[in-house]
Order: sequence, then C-alpha cells, then structure tokens
Amino acid sequence: MNDSFPPVIDGVSNAVLNYATIIQKKYGKAVVATPLYPGAKDNYDFPVQRYPSIDLRLKIFRGYRAGYPFDLVTLHRLQSMDLNLLHSHCPVASTVLARTLRDLLDIPIIFTYHTKFDVDIYNAVNRPIIQNAAKRLLVENIRACDEVWVVSRGAGENLRSLGYQGDFLVMENGVDLTKGRAGEADVEKLRLKYKLDPAIPTFLFVGRLMWYKGLRMICEGLAMLKSRGIAFRMVFVGGGGEESEVKELVSELALDNECIFTGAVCDRELLRAFYTLSDLLVFPSTYDTNGLVVREAAACGLPSLLLEGSCAAEGVTDGRTGLLIQNSNEALAETLIKAVNNRETLRQIGQAAMDEIYISWEDSVKKAVDRYGVVLENWKSEGKRRSKVRPDELNDIARRLYYEIERLKS
Repeated sequence: MNDSFPPVIDGVSNAVLNYATIIQKKYGKAVVATPLYPGAKDNYDFPVQRYPSIDLRLKIFRGYRAGYPFDLVTLHRLQSMDLNLLHSHCPVASTVLARTLRDLLDIPIIFTYHTKFDVDIYNAVNRPIIQNAAKRLLVENIRACDEVWVVSRGAGENLRSLGYQGDFLVMENGVDLTKGRAGEADVEKLRLKYKLDPAIPTFLFVGRLMWYKGLRMICEGLAMLKSRGIAFRMVFVGGGGEESEVKELVSELALDNECIFTGAVCDRELLRAFYTLSDLLVFPSTYDTNGLVVREAAACGLPSLLLEGSCAAEGVTDGRTGLLIQNSNEALAETLIKAVNNRETLRQIGQAAMDEIYISWEDSVKKAVDRYGVVLENWKSEGKRRSKVRPDELNDIARRLYYEIERLKS
C-alpha cells in the first residue's frame, strides 16, 4: 500500500512496484492498493486496486493525489482477496486503509518509513500549528502499526524527531538495475542526442527537481567551476514542482550551455545509459532517507558525490566507494575540480561502489519476506490482536486527514 504508484515516479512508488513484482514472481500473491490517478494503466502481473482520490494542488506535492481510504467498493474488493498481511509505505491514506482492513480481516500491518515527512510539511506550510498537527497525525498512524521498518539509520533518527518512540528495524531498499554498464551503442546514441563530448566530464543528477535535493548547491558549485574556465556538462534527469525555478537559476548563473534537462526517464535501460556515460553522480541531498539513485549508479559503476553524514551517504566510504563533502558550495566545487582532473580514479571508485554498496531488490525483498514470516508468527502465537477501532474513530481520522490537506491547500 502506498499513496503513490506508477504513473507517478518517485523512490517509494518504485519500491512498491519492486516489492509487488518480486513477491508475485517468487513468494506468493501480491496486491497493490493505491489512489486513483487519471489515465493510469495497470498492466502488471499482480492486481492493482485503486480507490477514489483528490488532486492536492500544492506545488510541493505537484502530481500527487490524496486517496479516500473508506471507499466501500475498495474495502469489499480487498476483503475478498484472501490477504494475510498488510504492508504500508505511507503514513497517510495508505495506513488509514491498512488500519481499517486489519480490523476487518484480523491481520497485521507492517509500516516502512521512507520519506522525511517533516521536510515535506515544512515546505508545504509555514504555520507551526498546522505543521505540528500534521506530524501528530502521521505519528499516530505509524504508532498504530504492528511493526515499523525504516530504510536507513538516518530515516529512523528522523522518525524519532517527529515524536515516534516505538521500536523499528532497518530494512534497506534495493535497486532494480542489475550490475553492468550499458552497451556502447546505447551510450553513443545519448551522446549524439545531447551533444555530449566524451572528452568533456559529464556530471549527473537523477531525481525530483526540488530545491531540497541540493539543486541550488549543485548550480552554484558549477558556476564556480565555470568561472575557473573548467569545461563540463551537467545532466539533470527528472521532473518536479520546482523545475522551472531551477532552470531560471541555471540561466541566471549563465550555465545554459553546460546544463541539460531531460525530463523524467521511465525506461530503466535508458537510465542505465545515462549512468554509464557520466563521470560522477552529484547528489548533495539531505532529504533522501536511502539514496536509491546512489545504488543505481553503483550498479553501473558510477561513483557518487554525497554530503557527509547524509542518509544517502550511509555505507559509503570517502575515496573508496564514493566522494563525501561538507555541506558547502565551495566543498562541492573543489571536489568536482579534483574529479575532472582524475577521471581514472573516478572509474576505480565506481567499480568499488559496484562491488561493495550495490544491493539488489531481489535480496532486499527476500529479507523482507523472511521478516513477514516472523511478523505473522508473532501475530498468531502471541495473540497480538489490537482492540477494534470504532467506526467513529476511523471517521475522525479521515476527517482530520482531509481537514489538514485542505488547510495545507489554503
């Protein structure tokens, strides 16, 4: 269960897609429950149950919808699907739906914390009263689950900062790119399309084009390189609510000739080609809790430049499996300057990243499925049944959820 799923492209929707695909293929039957998105085409090997939703109409959440988890048709269909465990990946509508189903089916809920929701809340609204109310609602939903997972140690620390005081397990996400670089023909096709000279270093960013991803630091650091007469190209792969503002900054810094915006890339092998043709993934994000793109890059032998102490940098050793910097434009610029003068060293670091930090979704989901068995056994043997949530309580949760959404929109 998640509040986003393809056609929405983000790290969590990708995680849910991989969980469902691998479980259906290897371990049993998977069902995805997610809000309805207009035009969505669900051609998967597993059923996708979509329920009514509304457009959030907020820049920070542009492209996302809020689901209504009490749709009777949806509840009836899910009740009939012989479910034995619920796994929610979002603490909003998805977890409300999971709590409802738990009481109808008497089965446990696992919740995975992927995203720094406090950052999303603060970026969406600057009124502390609303911020605190929204955080309390999230924590209430998370606390109600039977087991809580986080995707990194840093994600767990962030969850604690929201007010969650319960236990959690670190269960890392994987990547769906197998190890290996793209073929030369695919790389050359991209080079020709975007006029990328292999003699000129190419830097890469992959992800949503939002300021909290460290995009301002990237642009201002690149401006320092240009001021020193250093040739380079910067490729931004992805879209997002602040794409136009990022492009404006690129123009203000006179970087239009150096920067390329490709838009979102859904084709995984095309994305592999972007990783393969690049010299370095530049990802100075403090927002991401897991840094899937870092592992994707590693799958293709591409090293990453990351902020020291960030969640994305967990498991990365500076100078061996990646490049770690302090949180400053100057540090980024100086590291990029060293990188362009040592491209062979970058290739060696990329190979080490492939060998040492890569995690496949196959391994990640196997670990999760093994843990599912423990959760189910605990549920049965310990009689771990929660008291039924009264309908008026559920209605109150829904009312508060949509009330907070409307307040954010206003």
